[in-house]
Amino acid sequence: MSATNTFPSIKSIFTDFKEITKAGLAISVVFSSLAGYMLGIYEFNLGSIYTLFMLAIGGYCMVGASNAYNQIIEKDLDALMDRTKNRPIPAGRMSVNTAFIIATILTIIGLGILYMINPKTAMFGAISIFLYTCVYTPLKTVTSLSVFVGAFPGAIPFMLGWVAATNDFGIEAGTLFLIQFFWQFPHFWAIGWFLFEDYKKGGFFMLPTGSKNKGTATQIILYTLWLTVASILPSFGYTGRLYLTTVSTIIVGLLGLWMLVYAVKLYKNQTDKSAKTLMLVSVAYISLIQVVYILDKFLR
Repeated sequence: MSATNTFPSIKSIFTDFKEITKAGLAISVVFSSLAGYMLGIYEFNLGSIYTLFMLAIGGYCMVGASNAYNQIIEKDLDALMDRTKNRPIPAGRMSVNTAFIIATILTIIGLGILYMINPKTAMFGAISIFLYTCVYTPLKTVTSLSVFVGAFPGAIPFMLGWVAATNDFGIEAGTLFLIQFFWQFPHFWAIGWFLFEDYKKGGFFMLPTGSKNKGTATQIILYTLWLTVASILPSFGYTGRLYLTTVSTIIVGLLGLWMLVYAVKLYKNQTDKSAKTLMLVSVAYISLIQVVYILDKFLR
């Protein structure tokens, strides 16, 4: 057998690393952290650029570690579902031991880098990994409340950036946490809707009513409304240094209305296509409001 057939190529190793760490998801999470950091800093300088870089690397390591641990725990269930059966572990391209080593190294590096920023940032990073792997992941096959539990580590990144910038958890960081917390529900319930049959193969409970029905769609609408309210809270002057001008408040409110329209469409149509569209809109929403927040701070 030739060496080419015996050893995986550099490209395949890189591809499997991206899959075991869920690179696309990890990058989007890191973007939230960087947005929170930009909102928290008093002024942008060379030191800020260095910390921003450290936060990006440390954040990716922490998210990547969480995803790797998750795939180790769910390896047998992943093999049952179409969307996950070709992941490195169930496909046999990576052993559990290798994945565990990768996850452990990423955890150590990630915590170390975040600790260098400040201890509070490292603490919240560690809490995120623990909740995601030790609480949320096991609950996914037990109860739909797993989405509620998973919303806590999922909401940490936006807030984490502020803590990295200020070494403080106050009303501002709490508000950023609240925004991303409420966002988790319409986003993941939309995913749970259009992937319902595939999730069912793995025994995952993702929808609040257990079915693709108007009850689930109603809850998606309600949480979209709460998300919109949370997103404009900084407009009222009660969230410390985190503040939105009138123009930005209108833009954020319109973005919330945009997302609400697609939540209502899901209620009316109850189709997988509507759910997938809502999921895509939700991703655009959280990214756009973070950009609006940042522009509002630096342009006002």
